[in-house]
Amino acid sequence: MGLGMKPAVSIIVLNYNGCEDTLACLRSLEHLTYPNVEVIVVDNDSADGSVDAFKQAHPGVQIIQTGANLGFTGGNNVGIRYALKHGADYVMLLNNDTVVAPDMVDILIEAMEANPRIGVSGPTIYYYSAPEIIWSAGGTIDWRHGTTSMIGLNEEDKSQFGNAPRPVDFVTGCCLLARRDVWEQAGLLDEKFFMYYEETEWCVRASRAGYQIVHVPTAMLWHKISIESRAASPRTHYYMTRNRLLFLSRTRAGVQPILYTLAEYTRTLVSWSVSARWHDKRPLRDVMLRAIKDYSLGRFGPLTA
Repeated sequence: MGLGMKPAVSIIVLNYNGCEDTLACLRSLEHLTYPNVEVIVVDNDSADGSVDAFKQAHPGVQIIQTGANLGFTGGNNVGIRYALKHGADYVMLLNNDTVVAPDMVDILIEAMEANPRIGVSGPTIYYYSAPEIIWSAGGTIDWRHGTTSMIGLNEEDKSQFGNAPRPVDFVTGCCLLARRDVWEQAGLLDEKFFMYYEETEWCVRASRAGYQIVHVPTAMLWHKISIESRAASPRTHYYMTRNRLLFLSRTRAGVQPILYTLAEYTRTLVSWSVSARWHDKRPLRDVMLRAIKDYSLGRFGPLTA
């Protein structure tokens, strides 16, 4: 890094048949005020004409085509390897269905450069459809019960988190910035997860390698997410069920949270099977059983037909 040069930041945007969202994300990245950014779009074999649209609208963006749907983990790992190979000082994972504040990267980098112990940071993430309502101000892990949750979820932003960087257990992969050293020491994302829980497990590795993980309240981003639709998706429910167990196993969380998780799963399955009021949950019940079975048989990666 040259004298007076800002650290080089590579931003990885993973795309899978999300052309319009990704184009909007790239438009917002064009307005970043941080001077030393490379944007890398990793395309997981989209069939919606995404790649041609990106090349036409954003010729300065580096595009990597994986040739297959490698999931959140595999696709981002391709981008991380490229960024590290090409000299990135920091690598950011950024969801394609986001819009960033122009000064977001400046604020995150300033916080991290001021404290070498900070290895990972994330912004305040708001709902795109409700711009003052928080989706995530970092995350917390309940090791006793084996659960993870977003801090500040569905709260109106009233500056309750202050302005200074604050320690958290993890930051969501929706927007995660990490030093080169952390990627090199903690390793890349675990591709067994495919999607969901992977960033939480990775943050545990980073923390155990001696790095602080912080939420930076004044850095801002808006996420096009609907909690309701995601929770009702059988595909999401499968990965969340299976990968919670994988997360607890990978982090050597111990017997108690695993037993608690299995007891919680059992109560849910019985309720969804017996109670007439949960009749509409039967498809999710079947997916949940499949997820538990796949975990017990060591079947990881993508959900297969």
